[in-house]
Amino acid sequence: MRKLAAENGVDLASVKGTGVGGRIRKQDVIAAAEAAKAAAAAPAPAAAAAPAAKKTPALEVSPLRGQTVKMPRIRKVIGDNMVKALHEQAQLSSVVEVDVTRLMRLRGQAKDSFAAREGVKLSPMPFFVKAAAQALKAHPVINAKINEAEGTITYFDSESVGIAVDSEKGLMTPVIKHAGDLNIAGIAKATAELAGKVRANKITPDELSGATFTISNTGSRGALFDTIIVPPGQVAILGIGATVKRPAVIETEEGTVIGVRDMTYLTLSYDHRLVDGADAARYLTAVKAILEAGEFEVELGL
Repeated sequence: MRKLAAENGVDLASVKGTGVGGRIRKQDVIAAAEAAKAAAAAPAPAAAAAPAAKKTPALEVSPLRGQTVKMPRIRKVIGDNMVKALHEQAQLSSVVEVDVTRLMRLRGQAKDSFAAREGVKLSPMPFFVKAAAQALKAHPVINAKINEAEGTITYFDSESVGIAVDSEKGLMTPVIKHAGDLNIAGIAKATAELAGKVRANKITPDELSGATFTISNTGSRGALFDTIIVPPGQVAILGIGATVKRPAVIETEEGTVIGVRDMTYLTLSYDHRLVDGADAARYLTAVKAILEAGEFEVELGL
């Protein structure tokens, strides 16, 4: 038996005998030898695929480097408004994390038919505007204005949402009038139209005025979140961070599991003279609940 084991390169100490009392039989040695040959012939397990190496983006040197130029008028106006808002308001920010996996899945299912039917692309933005405006109706302290001279507070009876749009001239904020009365398609069309006018330099003063609340999609350029500044004449602004895939804890009927989810941060900056931290948290929680429920099938025709 030892000779047979040696000829086949089998270590008898590793062989489990099947004979009486656990004795090693000839068949046991032969089976161990065949198993060793099969293992040697099997292909090695494939190594985990390494993530594709990312190339360093090509960066062109800006012609502004080393220059001193006159500040554009619109940049001066924007700057003055931001400083005015910070000086006159007691501003701070609150943040929540939102699981938008269901929302992004619905958008993926509906975007082709939506574009064909409505004539505009379905970006994630209308969902956030819809949820923000819907939550404002239940939380009027977020959709309000302080009238300092009169010592009064105006709670608006409609939700006109300013949308921050990045343009060559600087950040501009056209307004979706009565956004709280619009469906997803109406918000998508208004957003596309207003953003197009800003970038074509065809926006009118009326289209830039009248906002009762503002949304800034800082995530469109990759930022996770931002501490945005509340515009003058308003008491809050909502910032939308980048949507990224992250492992998250999920509660299911079977128990608690970890899965890969589409996650984003929502930041609410607010004027603490009127809005308390609890008010901000309640509003953000309401927006989060609407987005995570993702009950938009009827509006999307699904």
